[in-house]
Amino acid sequence: MQLRNKRWLSLLVALGLLQGISRFAWADSYEARVVRVTDGDTIVVLDDKQTQHRIRLAAIDAPERKQAFGQVSRQHLAQLVLKKRVTVVWTNVDRYQRQIGKIIVDGQDANLAQVQAGLAWHYKRYAKEQPEEKRTAYADAETDARRNDLGLWRDATPVPPWEFRRSAKQRR
Repeated sequence: MQLRNKRWLSLLVALGLLQGISRFAWADSYEARVVRVTDGDTIVVLDDKQTQHRIRLAAIDAPERKQAFGQVSRQHLAQLVLKKRVTVVWTNVDRYQRQIGKIIVDGQDANLAQVQAGLAWHYKRYAKEQPEEKRTAYADAETDARRNDLGLWRDATPVPPWEFRRSAKQRR
């Protein structure tokens, strides 16, 4: 009887581990050229088959275009990636049919670079979807940007994009 219980326990532990890593296990990646930067956290790429993909940068939320620092954030991302070959590592598609992913350019995580420059928030709402190591790196980058008054953190009271969107929706 004890052997049977141990087997069940082992099975439950294994299933729990699989569930915990499953959201990262099926990540897909491809090479592409960035053809447009929509805002500080959304780009359009053209893959090797000449198919366009809209990409929402994972784990960050940048100011909206009409929001303070929105254009600066977009310009910074454009300097990093526009007209360059990148690797798109994506794991999900959002309700707007954008791939949610990380953009690697010249070996650099462009998503993280936006946070490090103080031009995007680490989007904690989706932090659980990041591996622990990345979650810590993004959180530390935001803390450092705040501490050093970089980008939007120069503003005395920066408004997070999710609050800006909510208030804009209420005004309509």
